[in-house]
Amino acid sequence: MTIPHIEAIMPAWQDEFGASITVIGCNYEILYMNEKSAMSNAKWGGKALIGQDVRACHQQSSVRLIEHILETGEPHTYTIEKQGVKKFIYQAPWREQGSIAGVVELSIEIPAEIPHYIRS
Repeated sequence: MTIPHIEAIMPAWQDEFGASITVIGCNYEILYMNEKSAMSNAKWGGKALIGQDVRACHQQSSVRLIEHILETGEPHTYTIEKQGVKKFIYQAPWREQGSIAGVVELSIEIPAEIPHYIRS
């Protein structure tokens, strides 16, 4: 499912948000990338990736994870480190009228050491 004119329904705050936001539809089409996402993916085309099939730029193991999110609605979270930058990745379904319509990925840079609080 493609959302026509997604920019018309998304507020402008996300382009200056400090994390990368990428949205795909249930047909694996990249629907939206904020500026940080486009910059992070610049060597692969940046915003030119919008409209492309996300499976073309991911390994099979990553495609299987996306398929799992689309099938089950279960989010996937993990951390990575690339070139000395540590990131928290959160991939979760977005819904339209209660049905899974795609996946949103947030990629958030985090410090090497991060406080962890247990609250009761």
